[in-house]
Amino acid sequence: QVQLVESGGGLVQAGGSLRLSCAASGRTFSNYAVGWFRQAPGKEREYVAAITPSGGTTDYADSQKGRFTISRDNVKNTVYLQTSSLKPEDTAVYSCAAKRYYISRNQYDYADWGQGTQVTVSS
Repeated sequence: QVQLVESGGGLVQAGGSLRLSCAASGRTFSNYAVGWFRQAPGKEREYVAAITPSGGTTDYADSQKGRFTISRDNVKNTVYLQTSSLKPEDTAVYSCAAKRYYISRNQYDYADWGQGTQVTVSS
């Protein structure tokens, strides 16, 4: 099991950027793929991006390609989501999740979740 804590959310104007962090503790973090998901009020949770345990492969939902960048530092046991060109429709609670080895776009494949961090984009 991996414990995850997100941070870095906040209020930002449209066009701005935020860097979200997902700090992990527990089992060997470098064995875990990490995904970012988000959930807006009244909407289902949706996939944002994911990164393999080594950081060598990343994947993005189509709506985030070119605007968001996922990365990780296995020495610091932290995964980052750098967001840019934010839009009001990016407003949501952003959560990170971990699973062993392989990335997935399916939230139900992830066993361990953080509590989430709120991102609010004003127009």
